[in-house]
Formats: sequence, structure tokens, C-alpha cells
Amino acid sequence: MAASSNRITLGPLVAAIDQGTSSTRFLVFNSKTAELLSHHQVEIRQSFPKEGWVEEDPREILQSVYECMERTCEKLTQLNIDISNIKAIGVTNQRETTLVWDRRTGEPLYNAIVWLDLRTQSTVERLISKTPGRNKNHLKTGLPISTYFSAVKLRWLLDNVPEVREAVESNRALFGTVDSWLIWCLTGGACGGVHCTDVTNASRTMLFNIHTLNWDPELCRYGTGCFLLRNTGSKPVMSDHGLLTTVAYKLGRDKPACYALEGSVAIAGAVVRWLQDNLGIIGSSEELEQCAASVGTSYGCYFVPAFSGLYAPYWEPSARGIICGLTQFTNKNHVAFAALEAVCFQTREILDAMNQDSGIPLSQLQVDGGMTSNRLLMQLQADILCIPVVKPSMPETTALGAAMAAGAAEGVSVWSLRSEDLNEATCDKFEPQINPEESELRYARWKKAVQKSMNWETTEPLSNGNGGRPGDTHTHTHTHTHTHTHICGS
Repeated sequence: MAASSNRITLGPLVAAIDQGTSSTRFLVFNSKTAELLSHHQVEIRQSFPKEGWVEEDPREILQSVYECMERTCEKLTQLNIDISNIKAIGVTNQRETTLVWDRRTGEPLYNAIVWLDLRTQSTVERLISKTPGRNKNHLKTGLPISTYFSAVKLRWLLDNVPEVREAVESNRALFGTVDSWLIWCLTGGACGGVHCTDVTNASRTMLFNIHTLNWDPELCRYGTGCFLLRNTGSKPVMSDHGLLTTVAYKLGRDKPACYALEGSVAIAGAVVRWLQDNLGIIGSSEELEQCAASVGTSYGCYFVPAFSGLYAPYWEPSARGIICGLTQFTNKNHVAFAALEAVCFQTREILDAMNQDSGIPLSQLQVDGGMTSNRLLMQLQADILCIPVVKPSMPETTALGAAMAAGAAEGVSVWSLRSEDLNEATCDKFEPQINPEESELRYARWKKAVQKSMNWETTEPLSNGNGGRPGDTHTHTHTHTHTHTHICGS
């Protein structure tokens, strides 16, 4: 370790914890130049105890944060950068992943139930059946009744995990999403000691960031899922086309909240892992791009990756994945192309809904997330949307937005958000390269495939004789298989 007298002083540093569904990262930025100084990433494992269930170990999530922080600080020290100048930490995290832990011991009472999890489908159906006209939006909160959100997951935990129920009855239980868990552990709960000043999530962080840079008010983040947000300003806009109404950000206790419309897609980057781990037809995300580029078309093959049902704009939990339009000519390269197209078609469906809700067609789309490194995907997205797609050259936009918000927080104020103090962003721009008629034809075929994925499954409670707890669900498919993805020709 270098002597402290030889350390480089760069002025205030600001860090970001970027805790996503499949990985955790810790990044440190120079608040004066927005330069990324160092970072470290750790992969997160998911477990699938039953069909439709998706869980993560809260201890592993927390340990991954500590490991990333330690390794990043080691790298900075090796660069002779003084880590004592880190003034604040922003937190950006996976949403709706639900945890309950013991406030006395700090121990989780069950695994984290991931946002993709479907175990609450029967609860959702029961709740919807009680609403007039079976209206998913009956609660008027801006969110439909869906397996996606944390409230029904908490209901399942109360009904099915005795440790959770007992902790609630004895006033020991704390409930939250991953941001709550991390901040409780880092700042004053089980471990304590870290100053976290901003809490947001990956998509909202990016939205805040493009707002401060005066870009167009809409973005799409391509991670495990795909999340498209449009800034609607100081008043919430209720959607008539299957979108969510949500708070985008609020920069201070006395500052007004900014709202957004959001469209959520369950499976985007996760389809790459599925093709790699489940089918074994690719070895990496880079190979997926190479396979798809080698054919340049799906040759009429369409892939609807509704592994966890369909989210926006349908909110249809009964849907399941299909690959259709198969012929004897179809090979793995066509399936790879169809998988990339599926991400783009899902984005197009949400964009259409946003244009209808706002009445103002979008002129270009800002993008962020791990999948944006796939240049073929970005070009496909521009072709299918028929508008330019703009990707910031700075690859860590999400974490940068969290750091900016943290550094600008009241009581910290080491990062200026005034436009004259912000560096100009450089971007890569992908222009549409096919005619609109071809785009519309391919999109219409996609919509036809989506309809074929609908109403594939129903649920009903397991009987005690089958070893199930109240609230457990059993999936009945319309064929003799119980796999989540059904390959069929149409």
C-alpha cells in the first residue's frame, strides 16, 4: 500500500452500489469530471425451487456488495487514490424482489422472492376475481394487480412461512425490497457505518440522468428484463394502455416529485442466459450476436419469451413462452435472431402504448443496460421502432445517475447538477435501415405470435395430500408437458 503522503487527491469521490437481478457492482466516480475511476462486479445466483419460483439468498446479495466494495477500494488504493474522499454512496437496485428479516438478529426469515417469481398467481387471480368486471386496475394506484409487485409476495410469505408469521406477531419482522435490506444492513442494522444518501432503481436512475443532461424524456434499459420509462413531469399520468404510473425521482425533501409512465418487460437479457444455460445452443452473449448476424433474419421464426407471463401492456400471467413459425430450414441461428427481435418487439409494444397515452410520438429512444453492447440488437431496435436509438458512450450511465443523485443530496452537495457544470454526453446513434412497411409486417407477425402464447396455463391450490402449503399453486398446461417454454410451429 502506498504511503498516505503519495496518495492522489482528486477532490470528492462518490460511489454507487448497482445491485441488479443477476449481478452486483460497486463503482466510484470523480464528482468533478464524472470519470469512472474503478469498479468491481460479482454475479448473483438464482435458485428455482419449484416451477415458476425464483429466489435469491439475501446473505449472498449482501456479501456481494461487501466484496465489490472491498475489491474496488483495493484497486483505488493500488492507483494511489485516497478512498477516504468517498463522500456518499447511491444505491440502485432490482425492484419488487421481496425480503423479510428479523430486526433483532438481522437474519433473513426466508430467501428473497425475485420479481420474476410466479408463485402468487393464484392469489392474484383470486384478488382480481373479487373486483367489479375483473378489473386488474381496480385499486387505482397506477399499478395493476400482478405477480410482479411486492405486496402479493408478502401475502404469500405470511401465509406460507411460519417464521415470518411468528416474527410479525412478535413485532420482530422487517419487510422491504433489496434497497431497504442493503441500507438497513449498511447504515445501522446488522453491520452499519456507511453513509447512503440516494436510493433509486436502475431504470429511474437512468431517467434522472438523462433529465439532468437535457435529453429526450424517454429511455429503455435492457437488463434481465426491459424497462421503458417516459418522464411525465410533476403530475402523475394514469395509463389507459397497460402502463404503470410511478414516481421517477424526488431530489430533496422540499423538491417536487417527478413522475413517469413505465412499461415493464419480464424477459430481455434473461433470454440470453436461457439459450445458453437451458438449451445450450450458445456459449455467451457475444456468440448470440454472432449467430444472429450470420443469418440476418429469423426466416419467419418468432420467439415470445413469456417465461413469467407477459407484463406490460398485457399483464397476462397465464401466458407462456413459445417459438413458432418453424420450418425444416430453421436452425439455431434463426432462433438466436428471433430472440433478439423479441426484445425489440416487446419494446415496440410498450412504446406504442406510451405514444397513445401521451399523444406525442417519440422522436428517438435513449438506451442503457448490459444488452446495449450488442450492436445488432441496437440496430434491430431502431429498425423495428422506425426511429433512431441513442446509446451513451459512457457505458455506466445507471450507476453514474445514482452517484450524481447521491453527491447532490442535501448535506453532501459535492456534485453540481447545474447544466453549465455538467459534461456534454457523447453518444452512438443507430438510424433505421429498413422501410416502415417491412417493420410493420414483422411487427404484425410478432403480435400474432403473442396471441398464441396467451391463456396457456391455469392455476389452482394444491391439496394437502400432495404436500403443499396453503397458497402453493400447481400449473396445469394445455399439453402433457410442464416446461415453461413450448416450442411449436404455426
